[in-house]
Amino acid sequence: MCKKKLILFLVVIFIGKKSFSQCAMCKAVVEGGDINMAEGVNNGITYLMVFPYLLVGLLFYFIYRHRTKNKI
Repeated sequence: MCKKKLILFLVVIFIGKKSFSQCAMCKAVVEGGDINMAEGVNNGITYLMVFPYLLVGLLFYFIYRHRTKNKI
């Protein structure tokens, strides 16, 4: 079971790096600009995506720590 979770985690991490998708509004703005603007929009989207994952990760870490502390 743990091996399946590890494989799933690695697949999600490596697929996430290759997929640079944009919403319809962002795509419309980028089509009219140059390559630097397109890279800036992609970096901004990635930057905004990081924080929800960090918050969820911290939440699960504190839940795990709380549960293991109560078992001892």
